[in-house]
Amino acid sequence: MKITFVLPVFDLSGGVRVVAQYAQRLHERGHEVLVVGCPPVSPRLRTRLRSWARGRGAGPHPTQGASHLDGLDVPHRLLDRARPVRASDLPDADVVVATWWETAEWVAALPPRKGVKVHFVQNDEAHPEWLAPSQRARAVSAMRLPLAKITISRSLDRMLREAHGAKDVAVVPNAVELDVFHARPRGKRARPTVGLLYSDNPLKGVDVSLRALELVKRAVPELQIVAFGVHAPVPALPLPPGTRFEQRPPQHLIRTLYASCDVWLCGSRCEGYHLPPLEAMACRVPVVSTRVGGPDDNVIDGENGYLVAIEDAEALAARTIGVLCASPEQWREMSDAAHRTATSWTYDDATRALEHALERCIARSPVRALHRPAPPPRVTRFASELAMRVRAAMGA
Repeated sequence: MKITFVLPVFDLSGGVRVVAQYAQRLHERGHEVLVVGCPPVSPRLRTRLRSWARGRGAGPHPTQGASHLDGLDVPHRLLDRARPVRASDLPDADVVVATWWETAEWVAALPPRKGVKVHFVQNDEAHPEWLAPSQRARAVSAMRLPLAKITISRSLDRMLREAHGAKDVAVVPNAVELDVFHARPRGKRARPTVGLLYSDNPLKGVDVSLRALELVKRAVPELQIVAFGVHAPVPALPLPPGTRFEQRPPQHLIRTLYASCDVWLCGSRCEGYHLPPLEAMACRVPVVSTRVGGPDDNVIDGENGYLVAIEDAEALAARTIGVLCASPEQWREMSDAAHRTATSWTYDDATRALEHALERCIARSPVRALHRPAPPPRVTRFASELAMRVRAAMGA
């Protein structure tokens, strides 16, 4: 297949990371893949002031940032500036994949020769927390465009069907890079340790996790906390004293952080998939999480972790204490079960599933014939010459 992915921006976000992984692996499987996207835009004054208020400073100019596309052995094209993708920016293809509601608008406007139009949905893209009120109506409309839908979790499948009327959604769960995230079998730590992803984005629910950890600390005074995140902790949401925090750590260090934990804690309010809990499970760490996308698909109560209601810090604390205070044998069983869950679905499995889903989108398209690649010129000339010879022979 000839496949074009359209990203809203090239950056280090989780959504870009997933697309980059798929693009690379589809390329390795022999498909012609191109990723097209925009450079980051300079923050508006309001955004910069909000950043200062959160204790971050204005930050580096976004165009100087890195991207998950860097260093990939797959063609990718950065546009001249942040703007809608046009037909002239893209090659003709079998399928063109939007990856965000704005890119869905762009892809919907493309001519048919650019490929069968697919929307790869990795989050509730019309969630009010992401958008200004003026944008939300556009996002809702974009989510309801007649593009084929592929998503990554059961919760997003339900959201697309119930909130946006989607009739046919393919679910391709995310996977973990098992060559990066892994750990040997082990027992509980000498000092009970809990890990979490730090972010001041309200949807990540770190305030909920921190309230839970206050309660855990009362029951387990020797508790050690480890955390990592893109940004340093802000004054409005401080980590407990003594927390080990790593800012934007390399992948091998993230693996070490996971493997140093007895429990991985997630208090999120909304997630499309949220890979850190599954990465922690690959490193043999039981997960205690709110019931959000990703953990809701992977965590089985009492087997490899626990799920609790969103906003329920008390339940998060109780379940975390339960795992920390489990017998060595019980903890080891949960640790091994977490590892089995994370390794039961690989990126090869996910790539094959995505490949099949894209092929199905093409096959079901009423205009799929328009997207079949033309035969090479040499073959076309040969066929034409053969037809002329046949007609000449028949005339003779």
